[in-house]
Amino acid sequence: MNVFELRERLVNDYADYTRSFVVIRDERIRERVDRELEQGLLWPEPIVQLNPAFESGGTIDDLVDEGLLHERCRQIFRRNKSPEHPEGEPLRLHRHQREAIEAARSGGNYVLTTGTGSGKSLAYIVPIVDHVLRNGTGRGIRALVVYPMNALANSQLGELEKFLAIGPPGSTDLVSFRRFTGQETQEERDEIRHSPPDILLTNYVMLEYILTRSMDVDTAVVAAAQGLRYLVLDELHTYRGRQGADVALLARRVREACNASELQCVATSATLAGAGTQEEQRREVARIASLIFGDPVEPENVIGETLRRATTPTSDTADLADALRARIEAEPPANVERFVRDPLASWIETTFGLTTEPDTGRLVRAEPRSIHGDDGAAALLADLTDRSREDCARAIERTLLQGYRLRHPDTGFPVFAFRLHQFFSRGETVYASLEREHERFTTTEEQLFVPGDRSRALYPLAFCRECGQEYYTVRTAAGEDGATVVVPRHLNDRRASVSHRLFRRR
Repeated sequence: MNVFELRERLVNDYADYTRSFVVIRDERIRERVDRELEQGLLWPEPIVQLNPAFESGGTIDDLVDEGLLHERCRQIFRRNKSPEHPEGEPLRLHRHQREAIEAARSGGNYVLTTGTGSGKSLAYIVPIVDHVLRNGTGRGIRALVVYPMNALANSQLGELEKFLAIGPPGSTDLVSFRRFTGQETQEERDEIRHSPPDILLTNYVMLEYILTRSMDVDTAVVAAAQGLRYLVLDELHTYRGRQGADVALLARRVREACNASELQCVATSATLAGAGTQEEQRREVARIASLIFGDPVEPENVIGETLRRATTPTSDTADLADALRARIEAEPPANVERFVRDPLASWIETTFGLTTEPDTGRLVRAEPRSIHGDDGAAALLADLTDRSREDCARAIERTLLQGYRLRHPDTGFPVFAFRLHQFFSRGETVYASLEREHERFTTTEEQLFVPGDRSRALYPLAFCRECGQEYYTVRTAAGEDGATVVVPRHLNDRRASVSHRLFRRR
């Protein structure tokens, strides 16, 4: 699938849908709206986010050989397992995943704060499974994994099935797991009540119900979770403000209700880190996690990602411009060995994927950016090579797609794993000043006054769906001198305390 072509189809379909019910009679307004729609009023240029490559942490087999993991983990944690191919292939870990497993073995609370596509779930699933393997299954609920939404719990359920329910003889059904989020049938709830799993996936709202309701399944879960070993909060950065306070109290109630004197708290997050040096960020993440868990998280147990380049870096010389110029006119390399040495692939990784931290020289993720537009990557490449922006954009897209098709032989991951983010807006309306048609100021940006002239107020317009005639939407209110005045009102504002007016300016 070509994601860029898919994006074009989505934009065209949305444009047709939008225009199908927006009828505008006034020619000047219609031309303005059409022009701004063409310029991306409701669908700005998409941005590209390139997932970087990570430093290797060895394979699961390496950790088993070192005694960090149970022998059975060698068969359980393998990639590309299927009923037809249950043995799978060796699973290679990222460095931050290995560091998380080592932190788990130490017994302390820890937080993994890494970006999208970094395999955060393995940072807690592997230690939990290892614990159950070492201590035996069927001893009650050993781990509560809490998600902010059901979609994440459902996704993780599928991942656990791939690891724990598929494999060679003797490697399956060694660790039990269940989901309890409110989506379950009565039969599934009865199974949880009668046969509590080793790992229970839930969400924070359902966990609150489990601790407070007196239903049979809830009391059975609390009873089975006595001496709970792991409490995992996935996507910790989502718990802010009042919700963060609720989850912090919930963590304390879990510890008390489950008599979890040896509870190990784990969190994952993508966006907790803020301004400051890496050490300052780790201290701040540790402070927030400690506050939520009600138990200390040491800064050294805040684990970040360690990035590496997937392509060979190029030097900033005149030769680079010549090489890029030649590549714009050619197809991307067809194999991994040549692709990772390709100058355009290297330039794309530098532009979309990686940047260097000024103070430390550490590789960090680059800000996502668009391909098109004055600030887009195609404009940068055009300035460097004296080629047109259109040719540069096509070359960038072809190279990104080729990088996604090519798989690294060691990891099985694409050389370039990228995301295309397209934002769609439902739009608001057109705003106009109260003047004759040929004199009035119109804009699609919501504001109170004509720019630079506060004596000319702006009012939202509504359009007749039959003929396209525009009307100002207002409400009446009492002015400072007691006189009745009209003020702007959105069409869906149905407050009964004011008088509504819909009128046409003649």
